[in-house]
Amino acid sequence: MNCTKNIERDAVHRAPMSIRLAKQASDCLNGGGGKRRAAGSAQTVARLVAISALFLSPCIQVQGGLFKPDVNYSNYDVPLWDQVVNRIRAKVAARLGQGKNNVDRYFIVPFAYQDRGNRPARAHSFLSVIRVFADNKQPHYIPGLREGQIRDRNFEAFTISWMPADFAKDQDLCVFDGFGSRIDPALNKCPIVPGKDFKLPETLKLAVLFKNAVGMWGPYEIKKEAFELGVKRLKLLDGGTIRYKADDRLTRKDQKAINCFHAMERLEHPYPAGGFLDTGFRMWGIDGTARVLIEYTNAVRDRGLILEPVDIKKDLYGFVYAPKRNSCGVYNPFRNASAYHE
Repeated sequence: MNCTKNIERDAVHRAPMSIRLAKQASDCLNGGGGKRRAAGSAQTVARLVAISALFLSPCIQVQGGLFKPDVNYSNYDVPLWDQVVNRIRAKVAARLGQGKNNVDRYFIVPFAYQDRGNRPARAHSFLSVIRVFADNKQPHYIPGLREGQIRDRNFEAFTISWMPADFAKDQDLCVFDGFGSRIDPALNKCPIVPGKDFKLPETLKLAVLFKNAVGMWGPYEIKKEAFELGVKRLKLLDGGTIRYKADDRLTRKDQKAINCFHAMERLEHPYPAGGFLDTGFRMWGIDGTARVLIEYTNAVRDRGLILEPVDIKKDLYGFVYAPKRNSCGVYNPFRNASAYHE
């Protein structure tokens, strides 16, 4: 049985070759002029070798105890910004269809990013809002919003991405400072700072800087009233009366400062509550935006503002950083994801 021992030892050291090793084990055990074990035993050993190699492989993608499908590298050399925009354009165009659109159409695209440890200082929740103007209609753009075209249809868009005003230069974000501050917000020494609403290119540039995993839901079609609420929230953030604090459990109630999560949550309320879990209990990054969607579907959608069903788990698509094409050990918290490196 030296052949079997050699193969099993090789499987430990060269786990990515699992399929070939399993075949070698089967061939070895079935050969040798009838001096080997029966075919059933050979198959059993072959399976064990394959399973061992699978678990020991450095390229297997495991998050939360679940095996993940391979990351898609087909757009690896396409910058993250272009991958995100191309996906939005394709999804919106599919919803608009080939026929003529006689009315303006509106969409929201929720986002999140986070690092491998899901550290709050490197996590963020943000939201893009889009209006596609009706065909053959002179668009009346809102000053300050991004303008463009989707398949010869004019659109305008903006992003709610609330961060410290100097975050592009200084990413040392204070979230919790002080013993017990995660439990008791009164113990948190992090200061209130001026805030700024970052545009989508600026926000994704930070995600690339951090080499973060970026999650995207939608686009979801919404009513005109939801778009108008988003514009109202944008004007509130740009007005200079509200500031930024990552842990806003006290400052939000006093209407002094809010974080990125509450800047985009429950657009009908200028200073929304945080829901059951609130800030401080890992409600940031992907979890934070998922919580916002729960609020939208449970509260806002009751008023009919979101026009299509939302599946928070299945609708999530990811973009994950990989230093090289087909890299091993890529952080991938998503069911489906594409790789980027710039």
